[in-house]
Amino acid sequence: MKRREFCLTTTSLATVAALSSPAVQAQGVPVEGTNYVKLAQPVPVAASGKIEVVEFFWYGCPHCFALEPFLEPWHKKLPADVAFRRVPAGFTPQHEFHQRVFYAMEALGILEAMHRRVFNAMQIDRKPMRKEEEVAAFFTAAGQDGAKVVATMKSFGVVAKAKQAKQLGEGYRIDGVPAIGVHGRFYTSSVLAGNSHERALGVADYLIAQVRKGPR
Repeated sequence: MKRREFCLTTTSLATVAALSSPAVQAQGVPVEGTNYVKLAQPVPVAASGKIEVVEFFWYGCPHCFALEPFLEPWHKKLPADVAFRRVPAGFTPQHEFHQRVFYAMEALGILEAMHRRVFNAMQIDRKPMRKEEEVAAFFTAAGQDGAKVVATMKSFGVVAKAKQAKQLGEGYRIDGVPAIGVHGRFYTSSVLAGNSHERALGVADYLIAQVRKGPR
């Protein structure tokens, strides 16, 4: 696995042995430093009164793609006091290019319709969409205005959102995807949760409950 793709990072390599312990496999109470990370420097969150949960992902990551069938029903059932959003990772120029694809879709109001289709194109149909012409061709074939998508990718608003997304990932100290950040205080991932997508979402539920209890 490559480092930026739901990778075995330096931290996760150090915890692989611990992840195979009976306690973790039995899905006991998540352990700080093993199943999730508590940030030494919290990340500012919106003053909305809701618990902010973010999924860091990349369209080019097969592990992010594998998480989707678990993530979709999970986030739709989150309580009303939780605000969920997806945040595309911006580790490299290629990641940043796909960030702008994501935010262009959002700006054009086609994100809900096209998010899964972009994933399918890259992960099933092996269309990497590394260049503007490839993006334009894909969206045109999908019945969208491909030229408009590419133009929107270059807009001030989209570039600004991509920059903010990259800064958010840096604030969470995310160095691999998929990862789930909880209210600027914690993050977890499928690797930290024992290489289990379902378990990662369970850990996220636990962290959401911890935020409800207030600062500790």
